[in-house]
Amino acid sequence: MPGLMSWTTATSLLLSSWITICSARPSSYAEWAADSAIRRKQGNGLDTSGSAIVSYEHGELQWGLRQLYEKTGNKTYYNYIVTGANNIVYDNGTVHGSYTISEYTLDPVRTGPTFLYLYQQTKQQKWKTAADTFKTQLNGHPRTAQGQFWHKKRYPNQGWLDGIYMGDVFYAQYTKDFQASNQTAWTDIVSQFSLMYQNTLQQPGAANYTGLLYHGYDYSHTAIWASSDRGHSPEIWDRALGWYLMALVDVLDIIPPSDAGRPKLLDILTTLAPRLRDAADPSSGVWWLVITQPGRAGNYFESSGSAMYVYALLKGVRQGYILDPDGSVVAAAKKAYQYMTSHWVVANADGTMSWTNTVQVGSLDGNADYAYYIGVPQVLNDLKGLAAFLLASLEYEKL
Repeated sequence: MPGLMSWTTATSLLLSSWITICSARPSSYAEWAADSAIRRKQGNGLDTSGSAIVSYEHGELQWGLRQLYEKTGNKTYYNYIVTGANNIVYDNGTVHGSYTISEYTLDPVRTGPTFLYLYQQTKQQKWKTAADTFKTQLNGHPRTAQGQFWHKKRYPNQGWLDGIYMGDVFYAQYTKDFQASNQTAWTDIVSQFSLMYQNTLQQPGAANYTGLLYHGYDYSHTAIWASSDRGHSPEIWDRALGWYLMALVDVLDIIPPSDAGRPKLLDILTTLAPRLRDAADPSSGVWWLVITQPGRAGNYFESSGSAMYVYALLKGVRQGYILDPDGSVVAAAKKAYQYMTSHWVVANADGTMSWTNTVQVGSLDGNADYAYYIGVPQVLNDLKGLAAFLLASLEYEKL
């Protein structure tokens, strides 16, 4: 019965391969995600051509690797952070690799927390000098008349949710480390969150109301997409909201417990958390790419935003920032996480994992309409999504 023997042999080989893959992968999804990124040389301060690049994605991954190192004691993760940072900072502390302060973009500043962390660990002056460069940028960074940092100099008067994560986690940590009594700085940091919230909060009566935050706003009302009331963009894009929520729970760890502005940050988080819970797709438990258009043709469940939400919700509850008396917030985050691991994690033959369904980018550089968001391609193993999954996994594994 050669046909049967052939089928049996093939099945046996497939089963053997699957057992090998499963036995090779770590039991922790956080470690599996980190180890896979490291195997692929992602987030190491270099672009795909090997040139130095100051990338917020790399800063996001390094934030996760730092927590993983603190959890496991595995020096591989710490050493990878050092390698990545060394690739973009010369020995004299000069930040290089595509970074120029005169561009006044918040995105590169997301690598700043890595410099501060390495200075804490090593006391090497180069890391303090590199961090000072980003603080100098923030000191002169253009702002709206209300005081909101522009996302980039080439987008005058525009505040994007993304920029809160890029700039203000660093701003808070730098203030804590070197200017802890600088009340003006703490007030300014809280103001960055508050102004973004006020200007992008979806109001009752809006179409597809969720009470969450639009992607960004133009204080000058001159952008093609700016609304007539506050100048906000027309859609709630999942990853922009994810950046903002992650920044909230991270900065709440940093800002002094006695700071007068801290209750404002807590109020924003506790207002948004149940609305985010309720905005999840009831069947899958995860979130749509364009949250304001659930189920519309072309929309899909997007993985980076969903992972960011799981991280923010679980960390918020764990740290006591979000009250969850009925357990519904944690239950929603757990449901989403289980969908993520069963649908977006792919085991590879080499023992690594791949991560799917992450949208490549989202910008307010065009008309910011629905067709734009769904037209952006998805990227396999996009670091913005993989690093968010690492962070979500760290929190899930602490449950």
